[in-house]
Amino acid sequence: MSRIALLEPPYTDQAGALLARMMPGDAPPIGLFRMFARNIPMADAMHGWGRYELGRRLTLTMREREIVIDRTCALCGCEYEWGVHMMTFAERVGLTREQAASLVHGGSAGECWTSERERLLILAVDALHERSDIDDALWTRLASVFDELELLDLLLLCGWYHAVSFAARATRVPHEPGAPRFADFLPITTRTNR
Repeated sequence: MSRIALLEPPYTDQAGALLARMMPGDAPPIGLFRMFARNIPMADAMHGWGRYELGRRLTLTMREREIVIDRTCALCGCEYEWGVHMMTFAERVGLTREQAASLVHGGSAGECWTSERERLLILAVDALHERSDIDDALWTRLASVFDELELLDLLLLCGWYHAVSFAARATRVPHEPGAPRFADFLPITTRTNR
């Protein structure tokens, strides 16, 4: 049960219009947005930034964006937002089951990560989560493959999904129907015969 009640239909005209802008197509609004819409000015302001983070103007590819978001949400323990993104984008961006499991339970050294850019994204998210900083050695590696615009987008995308994760976890937004859980992507273990 959410600690802050989610708006339920019928919505006021103002809330209905905002929720319609926040969701693609005719999809019903997710619980997180229905909670945010209790504070219309805040939700409206967040919507602009959220559109940038999930839009075509972000300099990272959609796949890179999802790796950053999924890893950030996993490290924050935000199964809700991780599940929403896995349900909505994982197949579209070609994340394999092994990569999804690695983003929750593993790390950049997993054999499923063959792209240096993707390994570096995971390392950057891990560093930002653990230390709120990126050391000089990792920054040099990142700067050798990402330009300054991409680096700025990486930093703010990671920070944005920390904020989203904090809000979703602290308010206990209930999981979306059909959204996967962390346990659905347990790492594959190798069994040996003895």
